[in-house]
Amino acid sequence: MIWLSKRRTIFFMLIPTMIVYLGYIIMPVLISFYYSLTEYTGIGTAKFIGLDNFSRLWEDSLFWISLKNTLVVLAVSLLLLLPGSFLLALMLNVKVKGGNAVKALNFAPSIVAPILVGLIWVFILDPQMGLINVILTKLGLGQFALSWIGGKTLTPYSIGIVFTWQMIGFLATIFLAGLKMIPRDVYESSSMDGANKIQQMFRITIPMMNETVKINVVLIITGVFKIFETVLLLTNGGPNHLSEVMVTYMYNITFTSGEYGYGMAIATVTFLLTLIFSLIYMTLSRKSIE
Repeated sequence: MIWLSKRRTIFFMLIPTMIVYLGYIIMPVLISFYYSLTEYTGIGTAKFIGLDNFSRLWEDSLFWISLKNTLVVLAVSLLLLLPGSFLLALMLNVKVKGGNAVKALNFAPSIVAPILVGLIWVFILDPQMGLINVILTKLGLGQFALSWIGGKTLTPYSIGIVFTWQMIGFLATIFLAGLKMIPRDVYESSSMDGANKIQQMFRITIPMMNETVKINVVLIITGVFKIFETVLLLTNGGPNHLSEVMVTYMYNITFTSGEYGYGMAIATVTFLLTLIFSLIYMTLSRKSIE
């Protein structure tokens, strides 16, 4: 098996993966960027207009609404999903009878198609027929029956909660794998030195989970910036585009309004923001360790 360690062999083994990555990831990004510099309807010849589409973004109030909503969903997801999935992983790490079944159920929402997730939560959050408002009304608490989706304020927060429900099991599984990688000897040695459970948590567990935390934060950022089907089912961006996120607004501009070039400009900005947020977090987390 010595031949596997040769750099040339490794390079040739990576070629098929790199071809697929180039064809399905890099090329679409470059094509999208090209069309973002054009005026194009998807039919005929694209007309090169430079940065006009990006200049138009600055004056597009609906784009800024979609960006604000996306950032709200991101904030809610980071505040709820990151600590929530870590706490869930800690509970799943405790050996109990039936623990494997609980782990499987915990992961279940992650394998449900996003479009079905949206459909499920429509029946929970809908202001008219949703389960939450129906229960509140039956209990005589109708004043608390709010427009959880489809209103002007609460929709992005609700989307963040739905995204948290969908992803918490997946991220908890990653955290659980990270917890399993921490040597038991470290905890035993700290116990002999008099460290209690809380001290072990903040002095051992959390510091040694740093790389796992990085992975999950990046997954949250990339996941939020590509939310589409769930929002489409919950509100379809309404009313009057007030609950749009960036991907749904890009979809509506591209395929409903037929402005392919402008839609690709929105897609390009979405990609760049995802990359920027991820790089900023990775940089800050690296500095905090140093």
